[in-house]
Amino acid sequence: MTLQELLFLFFGGLGIFLFGIKYLGDGLQKVAGDKLRDLLDKFTSNPIMGVFTGIVVTVLLQTSTGSTVLAIGLVNAGFMTLRQSIGVIMGANIGTTVTAFIIGLDFGAYSLPIMAFGTLLIFFFKNKKINNFGQVFFGFGALFYGLELMGEGLYPLREVEAFTELTISMSNNPLLGVLIGTIFTVSVQSSSAAIGMLQQLFQDGAMTLDAALPVLFGDNIGTTITAVIAALGASVAAKRAAMTHVIFNVVGTVLVLILLVPFTNFVAYLSSLLDLNPRMTIAYAHGIFNISNVLIQLPFVAALAWIVTKLIPGKETIIEYKAQHLDPSIIQQSASIALSQAKRETLRMGELSFQGLNEASSFVKTNQKRHAELTYQFEDAINNLDKKITEYLTQISANSLTAGDSRMHSMLMDTVRDIERVGDHMENLVELKEYQITNKVKLSTSALEDLEEMFTLTLNTFKEALESLEDDDIAKARAAILKEEQIDKMERELRKKHIMRLNDGLCDGSAGIVFVDMISNLERIGDHAVNIAEAVAEEEAS
Repeated sequence: MTLQELLFLFFGGLGIFLFGIKYLGDGLQKVAGDKLRDLLDKFTSNPIMGVFTGIVVTVLLQTSTGSTVLAIGLVNAGFMTLRQSIGVIMGANIGTTVTAFIIGLDFGAYSLPIMAFGTLLIFFFKNKKINNFGQVFFGFGALFYGLELMGEGLYPLREVEAFTELTISMSNNPLLGVLIGTIFTVSVQSSSAAIGMLQQLFQDGAMTLDAALPVLFGDNIGTTITAVIAALGASVAAKRAAMTHVIFNVVGTVLVLILLVPFTNFVAYLSSLLDLNPRMTIAYAHGIFNISNVLIQLPFVAALAWIVTKLIPGKETIIEYKAQHLDPSIIQQSASIALSQAKRETLRMGELSFQGLNEASSFVKTNQKRHAELTYQFEDAINNLDKKITEYLTQISANSLTAGDSRMHSMLMDTVRDIERVGDHMENLVELKEYQITNKVKLSTSALEDLEEMFTLTLNTFKEALESLEDDDIAKARAAILKEEQIDKMERELRKKHIMRLNDGLCDGSAGIVFVDMISNLERIGDHAVNIAEAVAEEEAS
């Protein structure tokens, strides 16, 4: 077999292997439903529960990085503390060993029939659930088929003198093995792929256990780099969670390197005792290493959180997703008090919407990705509160209400819907800006100034409408209504100005579409603001 054929087999196999892992993870996630964040939210009350939850979520996602990113998002959202996220990250390290155990089962001979069965479920059934299971089977088969191809490409390495010398060097110098494992995992952006290749090399007899184990530990360090890259330019919370992942894996590697000789002897003894195949031997070593690492470091979660907080100082931007004022027990006691609590939560929802709109404005102005990410997080929080407040108000409506309470109930239902729609429009604004950046659409300086002016007016109008609701202030409500009339007028004027810019060649057609859609979304936000203000004015008048 020529060198070219070997390279084609290896890289083609690696590609199919990576695709198989991704496709398998996506399929498992679809089968599980969109419940992963809820799972993390509900079962991370303490670090120990966080570890178990991290294991489950990582098995479903087939990527420890995905679990870490989910945990980071929940820390940023106020659903989870940094300490709780550390438990999830530790669990993710254990969960990711499941892939190595799957590989150790050696289904290679059945990979093509498994892929064929998955294809049958995907293409010959219209049921979505069956399609999702088909995706799981196809990904599972592709994982092993890719591994088989990689094995064929790697097998001749055992005869290459230079590679033999390298493995001897790694046996004598474990740090070299750790470095090689780290570099390879960073290169392919997947610890599962790196460990899968290591299992194949060990299976082929190209590496000894002494040389393979340090590479395995390096793979564990390499997988943290993906989280570090994901956290670059992100929030303080994201950086701290990523740093936790790095420290956890590096400390574990240092500890096991100190005890490398007894650890290697133990793995060899276990392999002999259980009659493990070479792939499963590496899987057991990986599992023992990660479980031991968690057991050793779990009691020091508070210390780890303190260290990363000191290493990465700064104030976190925390968005509280959870409802803070909706107590179901109050509903039976007093519908009026329950309505006042619902109003407080609606006002908090409005404040989140205002902050999100402010972030959207900053993104349009500065192009900084962080503002876009925050806007999406605020929108997510708004949608969550919309659901919670609406459910709470529905429970209140089951009680007998006075005429005044009934009007308040109706007003709050309408207001929640209006605030939720503001969230949708601010998301639209960010998407339009992202489209502009991606497609290199340029807006003239004049157009950007007009947008900034309309953003300012819209923000002021929305804020005044919310203040009128908070203070039951008719004067502020009327002021907001008058401002909304200015927004309508401004939108008409800006459309005309933009047509003139287009005619003068200052902006192209694509820029025209982006600009007009942006001012249209701002005008609609003004409409929702005036709905809130008018509801306040009517309530006070009655």
